Amino acid sequence: MRIAVTYENGDVFQHFGHTEQFKIYDVTEGSVTAARVINAGGSGHGALAGFLKGLDVSVLICGGIGGGAQQALTQAGIKLYGGVKGNADTAVAALLKNSLVYNPAVKCDHHGEHGHSHDCHSHAQGCGEHKCHE
Repeated sequence: MRIAVTYENGDVFQHFGHTEQFKIYDVTEGSVTAARVINAGGSGHGALAGFLKGLDVSVLICGGIGGGAQQALTQAGIKLYGGVKGNADTAVAALLKNSLVYNPAVKCDHHGEHGHSHDCHSHAQGCGEHKCHE
C-alpha cells in the first residue's frame, strides 16, 4: 500500500488543493518500509488526484478538501481520510493502528462565504484566516 499525506513542515497541510508537497509512505504488512517528500508541482485541486494515482497512491490523508477534489480521488480509486491535523508521521502510524481520528464528512467550503467570494491563491497559507472546515 502507498499512503500520501499533504505535507508542510512535518505536519498534515490543511488545504489539499494548495499543497506544495506530499509525504509518500510505502507500507508492507502494516509497517512503513520507506518514506519520502515530493513536490506536487502546483497541479491544483482536480489534477492532484491524477498526480497521486500516477504514483500508485491508494490512500490520502489530508486536512480540508473540497467536493470536486473528493470526487476526483474517488474516481482515481484513492481512499480519503480528511480533516486530519497534526504530525504527518503520527497520522500514518495511527492509520496503520486503525486509530486515526478523521472526519468522513470533511469539506472545504470557504469559497463564497461571508456574502463575498475570494481567491485562495491570495492567501499565504492557502486558506489564510478562512479555515477549511471539518
